[in-house]
Amino acid sequence: MDKNTITGLVLMAAIMFGFLYIMKPSEAEMAAERERAEAAAAQASKDATPATAVFTPADSAALAAAVRTMGTPDGNGRTIFSDGTFNLTVDSVAGLSGTIDAGGASADIADLLGNRAALTNAQTARAAKAVRTVIDNSIRYEGFARYLGGEAKTVTLENDDVKIDIDSRGALISRVTLKKYKTEVGAEPADIVLFGHDTDSYSFRFNTRDQRIDTRDFNFAVEAEGDSAVFMSLAPAPGAVWGIRYVLGDGYVVRMDVVQKGMDAIVPPSTVSMELDWHQKMARNERGRTFEERNSSIAYKYVGEGVDELSSGSDDQKNLTGHLRWVAFKNQFFSSVLIAKDAFSAAELASVKIKEGDYLKDMDMKATVPYTTADGTAASFDFFFGPNDYTILSDLDKTLGHDEDLSLTRIIPMGWGIFRWINAYIVVPVFHFLSKFISNYGIIILLLTLFIKLIIFPFTYKSFMSQAKMRVLAPEIKEINDKWPGQENAMKRQQETMALYSRAGASPFSGCLPMMLQMPVLIAMFSFFPSAIELRGQSFLWAHDLSAPDSILRLPFTIPFYGNQVSLFCLLMTIVNVVYMHVSMQSQPNSGMPGMKMMQYLMPVMFLFFFNDYASGLSYYYLLSLLITIIQTWIFRRVVNEKKVREQMLANARKPRKKSGWMARLEEAQRQAQAAQRQQQKRR
Repeated sequence: MDKNTITGLVLMAAIMFGFLYIMKPSEAEMAAERERAEAAAAQASKDATPATAVFTPADSAALAAAVRTMGTPDGNGRTIFSDGTFNLTVDSVAGLSGTIDAGGASADIADLLGNRAALTNAQTARAAKAVRTVIDNSIRYEGFARYLGGEAKTVTLENDDVKIDIDSRGALISRVTLKKYKTEVGAEPADIVLFGHDTDSYSFRFNTRDQRIDTRDFNFAVEAEGDSAVFMSLAPAPGAVWGIRYVLGDGYVVRMDVVQKGMDAIVPPSTVSMELDWHQKMARNERGRTFEERNSSIAYKYVGEGVDELSSGSDDQKNLTGHLRWVAFKNQFFSSVLIAKDAFSAAELASVKIKEGDYLKDMDMKATVPYTTADGTAASFDFFFGPNDYTILSDLDKTLGHDEDLSLTRIIPMGWGIFRWINAYIVVPVFHFLSKFISNYGIIILLLTLFIKLIIFPFTYKSFMSQAKMRVLAPEIKEINDKWPGQENAMKRQQETMALYSRAGASPFSGCLPMMLQMPVLIAMFSFFPSAIELRGQSFLWAHDLSAPDSILRLPFTIPFYGNQVSLFCLLMTIVNVVYMHVSMQSQPNSGMPGMKMMQYLMPVMFLFFFNDYASGLSYYYLLSLLITIIQTWIFRRVVNEKKVREQMLANARKPRKKSGWMARLEEAQRQAQAAQRQQQKRR
């Protein structure tokens, strides 16, 4: 070991001893530490000593009364109460007996109430709190108190379409799983959970003679009734029963009946209503949040009236009074609908948007339900948990047996007025018919497009012929414009032009009418494709889901009004639309307005921004429709001989022609306007 090494070791040792000397606690700090240790030892000794008296004879009598209220008679004059903490028995001879679990230590109830139990202070305090809670609950809830504790049970009702989990805690449906549908969000597809235990709940609330009862507070007794029904009940007094029966048949409907017996001894006979609270935190299921959020709202229907709904674009709430038949928490493709056999007499509805994350909206309903204390079924409801399928919803009127049209199909946003009629009576039947034979929905949309084009073909042909007539009259119209130039001759120029149209048998408006007749179909398709559940999850070419945008590229930035994704069908539709505009303008006479051409090219570009976030099936349909229209225009140009059309129109112009009443009135109005114009010029 050399000199440098020895020197280094000596310096390290000196530094270490110096650090220990500096960090040595002072006398005051060591004294404080001794005091803390002595206090802890004293507290531990105190906890280990038997407790002082905390119970009185009144506590013993009150607990015995609570056991009689909350316990279950065994038929031999005794009442037994057991809830995991207490295991007690009371009878008229032996009085109160049994044990209590006081935090891991079991004590005889007589020793505890007599302040003789060998428990620590902490254990005694815990036991005292449990005793006080049982006594308070027995006074507050009376016979209902026996259902406050216990382990909850789950009963499952299931068919081919849906799985319903029902929890004994609150006797409520805790989970609804749709077995035939998968989520389109998340790492992996999963079954659609339409109603979740952590996010959704409902309960009934009513008044007894002394207390306000909320069914969520109680753990109901469970009685299975075969494979498709379960009865969950409370027995608050001998001969009294209040319960809920659930029955699941085929399909997506669960019957919920409130059944009771002997409740007139507990609930005041004057009671005519109870309250139903329902909350749902609506989860996302689709890739396209825009449309799913736009179609998520609370819908409702009054008895004998139409369907209305809260705003889907913003937070909204309504207080409704009157006979309300049903309320629906709906989103783009799935809904939870509560249908009352005896209509709700009032309801408060509220919907609050959740801007980000895996949920869309918080939805609440507080409804007033007609109620009677008479034995039997006090209230009856049908819960629909399922898809927004037009056929399924329209068939529910027959299966549910109501004496009115429930109009449940109005949940599906298929447009209003004539647009909805087109979808309901033409598009949906044809779509379903084709789907029986063809499984590829891209092909079905193609055939549907061809079918629609075939229907409106006469209007399309008439529109083209009108454009052809206007186009062949362009030289004559130019002559009139050259003959009567200037703003001061505008009226005369218009008269001459209308006279030419009348002689030739043409009309500038004849091409507009066929186009107007086609517009309802185009608008109806705009509503149909984003709401057609048949397209959900159906892939075609590069589109994974025809009900969602077919995004092929995510941009590292966001373009205003466009977003950060590129939808290919939308892009192709825009390109073809520009081509169609070019072809269409070639088929029309020159309007003489320089800005019109630019405006017509600008419209397709606007559609690119508008449709980029829409369903790819809609963009695909418009793409096909435009392509077919371009092909039709090309065929018409090859088939229609414009030279012969011109000769025929000129021949018509030479024939004497009786003016129509409309044309005569138009010319008379023009002459009067021209005379008024000349009169004004003279005055100037």
